[in-house]
Amino acid sequence: MTAPNAEQVLDNCTEPVRPLARATFDELRRVFPQAVITADADSIGFGTGPGYKYLIFTLLPATKHVTIGFARGAELPNPHGLLTGAGKVHRHVKIHTEEDLRRPELAELFTTALERFA
Repeated sequence: MTAPNAEQVLDNCTEPVRPLARATFDELRRVFPQAVITADADSIGFGTGPGYKYLIFTLLPATKHVTIGFARGAELPNPHGLLTGAGKVHRHVKIHTEEDLRRPELAELFTTALERFA
């Protein structure tokens, strides 16, 4: 069995969240156009190369929201409190609406993550 691609992951999203997952994918592609995109059964990775070592962002669709994971997010400044999670390495932001994707604070997090890790 071959690994799914990003389109298959998006197509497999449940209908209420599918448009939001697509919008989140499109936004991550916009902010990180040179990303190497990988996928597994239920998530999409955006990195500087294939594999966990090169990961910068992840997109994880849920039933009512989309989670954007920030690899090494624990190392990022979080002045607006958008990053959540208690792990030692990763943090995430939950996206509930397309307006959430347009928050300047989120754009700032994307920029900082790419400047530090890409």
